[in-house]
Amino acid sequence: MHKRLRILTWHVHGNYLYNLTQVPHDFYLLTDTARSTHHSGRSGVLPWGQNVHEAHVDEVKGMDFDVLMFQSRQAYEEEQHQVLSAAQRRLPRVYIEHDPPQVHPTDTLHWFQEPDGLLVQVTPFNALMWDAGVTPTVVVEHGVLPLSPERYRGELAQGLVVVNNLDQRGRRLGADVYEQVRRQVPLTLVGMGAERMGGAGEVVNHQLPATMAAHRFFFNPIRYTSLGLSIIEAMMVGMPIVGLATTELVSVIRNGENGFVDTRVDRLVDAMHGLLKDPAQARRLGEAARATALDRFHIDRFVHDWLQALRGLTS
Repeated sequence: MHKRLRILTWHVHGNYLYNLTQVPHDFYLLTDTARSTHHSGRSGVLPWGQNVHEAHVDEVKGMDFDVLMFQSRQAYEEEQHQVLSAAQRRLPRVYIEHDPPQVHPTDTLHWFQEPDGLLVQVTPFNALMWDAGVTPTVVVEHGVLPLSPERYRGELAQGLVVVNNLDQRGRRLGADVYEQVRRQVPLTLVGMGAERMGGAGEVVNHQLPATMAAHRFFFNPIRYTSLGLSIIEAMMVGMPIVGLATTELVSVIRNGENGFVDTRVDRLVDAMHGLLKDPAQARRLGEAARATALDRFHIDRFVHDWLQALRGLTS
């Protein structure tokens, strides 16, 4: 029987954190009175479990933990020195890196340089591109516990795009690609600030699967990022995926089997037109996408991988 750990972390990516807290340990989310960025605790509409607690910045020094789990550079380089005790800062430490390197795609040394720590990469692509230096690294690929039992219907002859604040995030997130494609294909953009680009605005977490289920396909315009959880959530619903053949997506989507990927936008537009004209093909690809997601991104595999990683860190 392995010890149940008390893990201090931050609320950085809500859906990822929700899936992470399916791991049977106790998670303490650092909070402040203002519920500021990364300090919002058990916020939103996600159905947090009883193993998710809050640790206020004014009280955290008096609390006992077994592991520090960093998810942002600011928390690691600055905040831990401001709010944690010296003894707490000597606890076993894990850093979850959610993104590929953004300054240079291959020659960026990760700032978490700790030979006794653990750097967890969420995709094999991220692990390939980061220089981990002296820090041991493991890959724990995403796992998704669906927030709704919704299944694909595809009655809307439109594609769905899910990106927060796309207008502010430029070429890396594919704002220009989205604009190019939507002039040729009917697309619905959802996410924070989507209305600024003529989109439908934000859809709350547990209602997003129903929005996904209604649309014919999911389009990912992002050039360079990690494998977005929204893509996996769409696959779980049973949506076919269309996206740029970059980063980890090329290892997930197989052309003509569970979606389409290409670096040529015109070919993606042709594929989208094909899905709009052929609902039966869209359903077939979506069923295969769901099978892929259940095989590769099942929550049970994710929990198992995290238990193994944490056991190795604390043994």
